Amino acid sequence: MPDSRRSLAALAGFVWCLSCGGGAGPAAPDAPAPSAAPTPRPAGAVRFTIDSQSGRNPISPFIYGTNVDDWAGRSRGLRLGRLGGNRWTAYNWENNASNAGSDYQNQNDGYLGGGDTPGEAVRPQVANAFAAGASMVVTVPIAGYVAADKAPGGDVNQTPDWLTARFDESRPAKSGGFSYPPDTGDRVVYQDEFVAWLEAAMDARRDPSRTIFYSLDNEPDLWASTHSRIRPTGAVTYAELVDRTTAFASAIKGVAPDALVFGPVSYGWQGFVTLQNAPDSNGRDFLDFYLASMRDAESRSRRRLLDVLDLHWYPEARGGGVRITDPSGAPDVAAARVQAPRSLWDAGYVETSWISQDAGVGAIRLLPRMRDKIAAQYPGTRLAITEYNYGGGEQISGAIAQADVLGIFGREGLFAAALWDLGGGSRFIDAAFAAYCNYDGALSRFGDTEVAAVTSDVEATSVYASVDAGHDERLVIVAINKSTGPTSADVAVSHPAELTHGQVYQITSAAAAVLKGPALSPLARNSYRLDMPASSVTTLVLER
Repeated sequence: MPDSRRSLAALAGFVWCLSCGGGAGPAAPDAPAPSAAPTPRPAGAVRFTIDSQSGRNPISPFIYGTNVDDWAGRSRGLRLGRLGGNRWTAYNWENNASNAGSDYQNQNDGYLGGGDTPGEAVRPQVANAFAAGASMVVTVPIAGYVAADKAPGGDVNQTPDWLTARFDESRPAKSGGFSYPPDTGDRVVYQDEFVAWLEAAMDARRDPSRTIFYSLDNEPDLWASTHSRIRPTGAVTYAELVDRTTAFASAIKGVAPDALVFGPVSYGWQGFVTLQNAPDSNGRDFLDFYLASMRDAESRSRRRLLDVLDLHWYPEARGGGVRITDPSGAPDVAAARVQAPRSLWDAGYVETSWISQDAGVGAIRLLPRMRDKIAAQYPGTRLAITEYNYGGGEQISGAIAQADVLGIFGREGLFAAALWDLGGGSRFIDAAFAAYCNYDGALSRFGDTEVAAVTSDVEATSVYASVDAGHDERLVIVAINKSTGPTSADVAVSHPAELTHGQVYQITSAAAAVLKGPALSPLARNSYRLDMPASSVTTLVLER
C-alpha cells in the first residue's frame, strides 16, 4: 500500500495546545473577577494528516484531460485532449470522411469536419490544444477499412458490395515515399503516411508538454457491434488484435520513434477479461495475454511498440437499482456515486454492481489490479483511462466524485485520463476540474508532486495534497466532504517551512463553480481547522 495511504503514526498523535492557562494569584481587593480560561475548541470530526516529505510522487499533467476540447471555456487549464470515439474507427485522413457505425445508421459522411483538405479534421484540433498548452491523443484507425466517401443517406449496406464500393483499405505502412496531398485514387489509405504528415505539420516532438500521442483505434472489443459494416469476419480475436497492434504500432514508430502509442483502448470490464467473449479466449485473461504478447513483440522487433495500456471505465456501480452514470441526483444514486471512486483503489470497498457481485470480483481496486498485470506481464508500461464518467454532471455528487477521481489518479500514478461527456450537462464536473486546474480563475493549480495525505474517515471524506517540485513555500490540498452534513477537519501538516496563511476555495450544492471562501490562520505551527460544508469540495492553499 503506498505511503500516501499509510497511517502516519508520527503525525497522528499531534495534539496542539490551543490555550494554556497558568494558575492565578488571589484577586486584588475590588479587582474584577478574572475571566474564565477560554474553553478549548472541540476536536474536528475528522483528522487530515499531511506529510510533505513522505509519499512524494510526480503527478502526470495528462490526467487532467477531456474528449471535449473547449480550451477557452470548460476545458480551460486542462492538459490533454483526445480525438477518439466510434467515429474515428473508420476515419479517412485523405478526405476526412468517416462512418458513424451503429451510433447513427452506419452511414458515411463528413461529420468530423475538415472539408476535403487531407487531415483537416485533425490538424486544427491539435493546433488548438497546443495553443492552450495541452497535448492531444490522436486515433489511428487499425480495423482495416476507412470510409471512402461522405455521401449520407443512411446505411452503407444499401449499396451493393458496400465494403468495396464505400470503403477504402487501411494499411499500416506504405512501401514507397510519402506524399502530401496523398494519392486519393489508389483506394488505399496508409496510416504511417498520416502520422508522418501530422508529425511534420505540427512539429510534434518539439515540446514534450505539448505533444501528440497515438491511440490504436477505439474499443476493438465492440467492433462487431459498433462497426459491423467493416467487420465481415465478425468479432475480433485475441490473435488478430495483437497482430494489428504490432503492425500499426510498428508503422507509427517507424516514422515517429519517440511517440507514445496507446492500446488496446478496451471499452470495459468484459473487454478486459475476455475481449468481449472473443472466440479464441479459451479461459485466458485478455489483458494478461495482450501485455505478454506486446512484451514478446518488443523482443522480436527490438523496440517497444506499446507504451501505454489504454482502458475505458464507465462505473457499473448502482444505487437504488440505478447506475451512477445516470444523471439522477436521487439520494441513493448520489450516495453510491460519491463512494464509487473507491473502487479505483480501495481493497476494503465492495460496490453494488454486476462486476463485484455477479462476476464474483468483490473489491475491484482497478488501478492496483492493472498495475499488478503490468508488473507481471510487461513492466514499464504506463496506464491511461481515456474515457470515463461518474455521472451527476448537474449534481454536487458529480463534482464530489470527479474531484475524488482526479485526486486518486494523481496519487495512484496514472499517466493519462480523459473525461467523456455523457450529455445532460456537466457544470459540476467542470467545477471539479477547476478545483485542481483553475481554482482561483487565474489558472492556479494543484501542485505537480503528490505528498502523503491521510483521512481518519475514508467513507465520509477524502484528502489529497501536493507541492511544486523544488519549492516549499506553497502546499495545496483538495479536501472532500462526501457526507450530507457539514463537518470539520483538523489539518495537521508536517512541512519544512512554516505555512502561516491559508485560503479556501469551495464547491457546494449552491453553485456549480469554485468560489473563494474565508482565509484561515493556523491554530499552531502548520495546524489548521477546516470547516467543510455539506457535500462539498474544498481547495485549501497553504502558504508562507
